[in-house]
Amino acid sequence: MIGRPVPPPRGSQPRSSRPSSVGAMGIAEPGGPLVPLRVERRAAGPRDVLIDIEFCGLCHSDVHAGRGEWGARTLPLVPGHEIVGIVRTVGPEADDFRVGDRVGVGCLVDSCRDCEQCDAGLEQFCGASVGTYGARNTRTGEYTQGGYASSIVVDCAYVLRIPDGLDPAAAAPLLCAGITTYSPMRHYGVAAGDRIGVLGLGGLGHTAVKIGAAMGADVTVFTSKESKRAAALELGAARVVVTGDQEAMAEASDTLSLLIDTVAAPHDLGPFLATLRRDGALIQLGLPSGPMPPVDVGRLISRRLRYGGSLIGGIAETQEMLDFCAEHGVVCDVEVVGADALNTAWDRMVAGDVQYRFVLDAGTLRATN
Repeated sequence: MIGRPVPPPRGSQPRSSRPSSVGAMGIAEPGGPLVPLRVERRAAGPRDVLIDIEFCGLCHSDVHAGRGEWGARTLPLVPGHEIVGIVRTVGPEADDFRVGDRVGVGCLVDSCRDCEQCDAGLEQFCGASVGTYGARNTRTGEYTQGGYASSIVVDCAYVLRIPDGLDPAAAAPLLCAGITTYSPMRHYGVAAGDRIGVLGLGGLGHTAVKIGAAMGADVTVFTSKESKRAAALELGAARVVVTGDQEAMAEASDTLSLLIDTVAAPHDLGPFLATLRRDGALIQLGLPSGPMPPVDVGRLISRRLRYGGSLIGGIAETQEMLDFCAEHGVVCDVEVVGADALNTAWDRMVAGDVQYRFVLDAGTLRATN
């Protein structure tokens, strides 16, 4: 495992398991709701960790995948890639973990392990990376099923340690929203005193504000809603700009070194590129549902600006993010829901009616299976 300390022993070490059928919530038919299901988990092999799931964050990409908005998926499909749980069983080669450890699983459960990207600790860019759900893992032969379930088996190289002190429910979304916002800030070298911006104040945006502020940056939040001003300031923003206020937007011109764009709807980037100083960067994290308006390349040329994108992070960087969040007391603001409320939570996510992330209490699956 890359870049993670070996934990102290915690008692006896069960070394094998059998395949099992576990309770879950997933999509059973095209266009259908989330329903109770049973899914098969493989036996824990020599490098595997069997995890009893405590919590699983609800990501908007779960909705897109489950409702077929990103193309058809093999059904049944159990979503969920923001998983926190307790180790129940470890294989004999999974020596970094002990029974009873609290661990996490993010968006990836495998990769080729032998390409330039994997060698650089950038497994998220590996062409053979395996998603936590809805993907075929050629190494194991499985069609992956995610964290809306009572347990999961994962190769130890793709398991993260949840540091002591992090609330497990509030830490779960860090495994997607946290690393998605942390990674570009680290890549572009955000440091204390830097002025950065965050566009949008949803699940990604609120996490970006917290992490940026914890890095010591001066954070400006851009939002279309005046009603979000107080919340943005409470999260750690130094100032808030309502995007419809032309005077405020003009005052924000030429002030930022980095702007993190979390908006998932098509929008004009022109006014936001204007906020960047020379050599600044606007980094797209939200995946718009349709084509974006064209970018005026003259704006890029005139200040040597960069317009780019970013995905999640590799395994080592994700662990680094979790440790950073533990050190600085950063977690997501969450609303914990039971299995019987998942469909309602999905509808509320689409409507923007959450502040800021939903998290499934996996213990409630027993009542539905």
